[in-house]
Amino acid sequence: MNFERPYEGLTVVDMSQGVAGPYCAMLLAQNGADVIKIEPAEGDWARHLGKTYGDHTAFSVAANLGKRSIVMDLKHERAQAVVDRMIEKADVFLEGFRPGVIDRLGYSYERLSAFNPGLIYVSVSGFGQSGPMRERPAMDPVLQAFTGFMAENKGADGIPHRTPVIINDMATALYATQAVQSTLYARAAGGPGRKIELSLMEASTNLQVVRLLDNYREGPFKIAATPSGTFRTADGWLQVVCAKDRDWQRLCKAMEWPDLAEDPRYATMAQRFAEADFLVGKLGDTLASGPTAKWKPRLEDNGIQHEVVQEYPDFIKHPQPSAIGLFSWLDQPGSDEPWPVPNIPAMPKYQPGSPYASAPTIGEHTREILVDFGYADDDIDGLLEAGVVR
Repeated sequence: MNFERPYEGLTVVDMSQGVAGPYCAMLLAQNGADVIKIEPAEGDWARHLGKTYGDHTAFSVAANLGKRSIVMDLKHERAQAVVDRMIEKADVFLEGFRPGVIDRLGYSYERLSAFNPGLIYVSVSGFGQSGPMRERPAMDPVLQAFTGFMAENKGADGIPHRTPVIINDMATALYATQAVQSTLYARAAGGPGRKIELSLMEASTNLQVVRLLDNYREGPFKIAATPSGTFRTADGWLQVVCAKDRDWQRLCKAMEWPDLAEDPRYATMAQRFAEADFLVGKLGDTLASGPTAKWKPRLEDNGIQHEVVQEYPDFIKHPQPSAIGLFSWLDQPGSDEPWPVPNIPAMPKYQPGSPYASAPTIGEHTREILVDFGYADDDIDGLLEAGVVR
């Protein structure tokens, strides 16, 4: 076994699109699996979200590194025989259609597992495979609204805000990956394959479990440690966390508040919590009176958790990510400059030029994949001519 890429020798057929299913399959690819991405002629719809670079967007690069792509018309009468040949040798199959669609296309778990009983079959949906919302489309912002995330993410304006980070897609991918990995472990010990069903709604809810439980019992969120929050300085923003009683004393020293440090009304967290509006306002007024460069050294010298609110370019250029090798700069087809792709925690770092570090163009490996599954050149030409594959 290759302990850096322990899934070498495994075959994954990825029929999912977007981010949740594809990112799960990408993680399997980074672990060494041969991931075959089956796409329609126009490609996975994530290839068209946002600014495009040839066949790619940021979505499609992040979710498809290390895969091979084949274009196939799944509705063609000859397509099923081609897919079945792949499934016969596959260890994992992923799909992300609305519930019921994959069955109508002819790739239900019941049919595929009948001739490959060891198959791990992953179905990703928005709201689940049953219930009144099962057929509803569900991209990440919809789930942020539905599950309570936006209501908890109110700004100072009191308006619920969505986060542009696709947290629910990414969480779903991570939960799907751990489910596949535990099933692979069980299968290696003699267990069967199985069907894994999960939804963005389930992943989103579990991602928010602490806030959900606290809100359910105690009502809308209140700052647990005060004075804490995001504060404007004279020339930027600072995030400050005052979590313990000793932090309060250190904060008072940093802000030059000797009277407040000695005031018994603020000695404990419970007492400060009761005066949160005053203390948060006091800290906000103080920080607004000077530039970030004045406050950051004071906070640092006194051991107060804090950080400048940075934008992505600032973060990427910061020496700390560089020190741990967080980013690899990867060229991708269609882009005239490399992308700063974060290396996956606890996995081998992306090496520029490696197959693991490149996302495929639409149908880039169609002929190669068919050859690997035993098709002769004449057969492939026939499939291309008939429009089964492209």
